[in-house]
Amino acid sequence: MEKDKFKGVWLSHSSMRDFLTCKRLYYLRNVYKDPITGHKITIVSAPLTLGQVVHDVIDSISNLPADTRMDTPLLAQYELLWQESTGEKGGFKSVTQELEYKELGKDMIKRLMEYPGPLKEKAVKITEPLPWYWISEEENLILCGKVDWLQFIEETNSVQIIDFKTGKHEEKADSLQLPIYHLLVKNTQKREVSGASYWYLQKDDEPRGVELPNLTTAHDQVMTIGRRVRLARQLEQFQCVNGNEGCRHCAPLEAVKNGKGKKVGESKMRQDLYIL
Repeated sequence: MEKDKFKGVWLSHSSMRDFLTCKRLYYLRNVYKDPITGHKITIVSAPLTLGQVVHDVIDSISNLPADTRMDTPLLAQYELLWQESTGEKGGFKSVTQELEYKELGKDMIKRLMEYPGPLKEKAVKITEPLPWYWISEEENLILCGKVDWLQFIEETNSVQIIDFKTGKHEEKADSLQLPIYHLLVKNTQKREVSGASYWYLQKDDEPRGVELPNLTTAHDQVMTIGRRVRLARQLEQFQCVNGNEGCRHCAPLEAVKNGKGKKVGESKMRQDLYIL
């Protein structure tokens, strides 16, 4: 009998990062649901909106033929998508702040238009809206996540992972993101993974190659954290290390849970969007 995926413990880079940061944060963002809407809750912010819109623009061309892909009017697409998250819905505190972030995003799109690099090459698209696989059926653990871009390398019939970064900070060496992406791509499509890179769109005209993580090490890392997450969910133990006072990570969402936030919309993933 096929195992019920809806009864599995779903693990992603963001959910495991939440858990390692603060168990209460993990609960509020990944377990708790509003009793009225039945949706999970999240706080929207300017940096998050900027990243989402830029990533959505890039994703919108990923299915197009490589030879005509960059003929798409990307700035027009950017403007259209931005309008879906303008004002409070995007977490912007003022018109000035929104204009500042909007121009920052425009500059990133212009950079991609001027230096498309691998975006002009063939790509592979994983058909699942949210790629996932059983990292351990026996332990009821599922690994999931969406990879930004898979460049197809025809000579070796392989793929290379490209992750687009819209923030100022560079990914830390001990980040779990690339190990998780390597596992996901390896297990959700048929081609070998031959490389990976980060593309820092605020400052780089091309992706920066990084070393592929070891798959065995990556699997062990995810399983170690996944077992801790599963146990916390079984025991319903999601306390913040600061107790009831909370920390800077969980306190804002706790405030939303307690009715102190303002609902400004709903995400594509059916999360209730709030500002404080």
